[in-house]
Amino acid sequence: MCGICGFYSSSGVFSENDLRKMTSSLAHRGPDADGVFQEGSVGLGHRRLSVIDLSQAANQPMVSHNERFVIVYNGEVYNFKEIEKEFRIQTLPALPTGQAGGRQDSEFRMKTSSDTEVILEAFTFWGVDFVHKLNGMFAIAIYDKAENSLFIFRDRVGIKPLYYYWDGQNFAFASELKALKQSGFIRKNISANPVAINEYLHLGYVPEPHSIYQNIYKFPSGSFAKINKDGLEIKSFWTIEDKIKPHSLNNEQEAFCQLKELLVSSVKYRMISDVPFGTFLSGGIDSSLVTAIAQSLSAEPVKTFNIRFAESAFDESPYARAIAAYLGTNHHEYTVTEKDAIELIPVILDIYDEPYADSSAIPTLLVSKMARQNVTMTLSGDGGDELFMGYGAYNWAQRLKNPFVKALRKPAHLLLSNMSNKYRRVSTFFDYENEVSLKSHIFSQEQYLFSRKEVRSLLIPDFYREILLKESYTNLPRKLNPAELQSLFDLNYYLKDDLLVKVDRASMHYSLETRVPLLDYRIVEFAYNLSPDVKYRNGISKYLLKKVLYNYIPSAYFDRPKWGFAIPLQKWLKNDLKYLIHDFLSEEKVKTTGIFNYRCIEKLKNDFFFNDRNYLYNRLWQAIILQKFLSV
Repeated sequence: MCGICGFYSSSGVFSENDLRKMTSSLAHRGPDADGVFQEGSVGLGHRRLSVIDLSQAANQPMVSHNERFVIVYNGEVYNFKEIEKEFRIQTLPALPTGQAGGRQDSEFRMKTSSDTEVILEAFTFWGVDFVHKLNGMFAIAIYDKAENSLFIFRDRVGIKPLYYYWDGQNFAFASELKALKQSGFIRKNISANPVAINEYLHLGYVPEPHSIYQNIYKFPSGSFAKINKDGLEIKSFWTIEDKIKPHSLNNEQEAFCQLKELLVSSVKYRMISDVPFGTFLSGGIDSSLVTAIAQSLSAEPVKTFNIRFAESAFDESPYARAIAAYLGTNHHEYTVTEKDAIELIPVILDIYDEPYADSSAIPTLLVSKMARQNVTMTLSGDGGDELFMGYGAYNWAQRLKNPFVKALRKPAHLLLSNMSNKYRRVSTFFDYENEVSLKSHIFSQEQYLFSRKEVRSLLIPDFYREILLKESYTNLPRKLNPAELQSLFDLNYYLKDDLLVKVDRASMHYSLETRVPLLDYRIVEFAYNLSPDVKYRNGISKYLLKKVLYNYIPSAYFDRPKWGFAIPLQKWLKNDLKYLIHDFLSEEKVKTTGIFNYRCIEKLKNDFFFNDRNYLYNRLWQAIILQKFLSV
């Protein structure tokens, strides 16, 4: 796990000093080594967190055996041994001039035992098609010195981050936005992106392809790019829509066997490490399953990590403790106070680089900090809810597509909005603008965020932009039900641009690598070709995933309501964090920043404090974060 950066500019606007500053800004992602490469119009920078092959020989930038290619790479490719074996036993003819790859001298001595070298030599051997062979999480940049071309690759699901700057002539990339801002040329040519502001207010994060800055984009997942004197060309090599089959698997026993085999394989791959590792164990379904499989594969107790808040309503630690005891793990539990969490709030923007309203980033930062004191790598359970229908949003997707509900949704909204706060919040689900934007509406209301209608009222006209998200999926080989389509939306947006961002920035802030076994692309493809009846049955969400889990841990350990990784933000905003509302949402501050209609902000504050509409806390938090960002 590392941090990468670089540039391609025939006009020479980037300097070696820019490259070194970009690389240095990513030191937290890789404290073990750093390196740069520059040749003419191209520069590559790398910060290394050593996890596989700890020797200096595995440092980057790394040059290929034939000295034609140079790589910087962030992530892990778990099947690198199989890939090395494959290209060693094959002999391919040289590719046509101008296309990367085609080395005939397939027999050579590897200099390291790292996955980096295997990736580089696989590219040398197969060219861009090598990416189809990779199982892992990755952001890769490879420079072809012979053709003066730069190639960029990002993993299928978007686990590893990659941002890029492109103005039509000059290209730069980095693992985090902060590195791109180290270039004086880029800093002079970016400004706040109104489209991203609208999307952030609706979703709580900025979704791909945008960033909060104009001319800086999130590199698309499952894609690769070629940059040379002719410009930038991006192509997709994987989408989940392309992997959906004409018929879904509905045989429960067959599905169970396949899923268990895939899960064991995935966790086993992700336990490959030359440094100590552990797992995040919240006590929920997904983290417990990952931990249980890891422990079953380990000859010694796996280190597990959990934090608890002093506030009992947000304390899952007894459940995690009980599961750890049952599995026999080496359990580490840390108690954190409100003070510990609140102290992180001023640095949230520095860590995430753009407005990001998911307050569960705070406990994720805390558990990452604690884990790093014991291990260098962890496994997490992210992805289970999206793949196997664990969210209430999927019930809303089914409900709102019911013809009877659709016919009565407007009267239902009017009736419920005049009742108690509990029903007033439910009423917002029925108040959507059109069918096209229903998926993002369900998500925003499930997360207590601004609806599109509210965003339009909240922003002054100069900053309002139409929110354009991919919410329809056409030409699929089979018809998906509303819950499955909502899950696709979550995979393509929420999981990638919120949850995975949260874990990556939080863990890498403390130089901790985090791997996500449930997001092995084989499991993702399996899940989206699994009948929804095997995911959700008789009111039981994640039915098949739980069935596998109960092979390892008795179901009685999970006989409780679903619990999120939450903090008491609602309470804090009325007490310890009330100063943030005064500092950033005062009339003077709002008018100085100049993007919000203050009357809407004033009503939001009054409803929260004086009309007992506590469910508005996330909207207030969103507004505070955005105001804080624009005030820097």
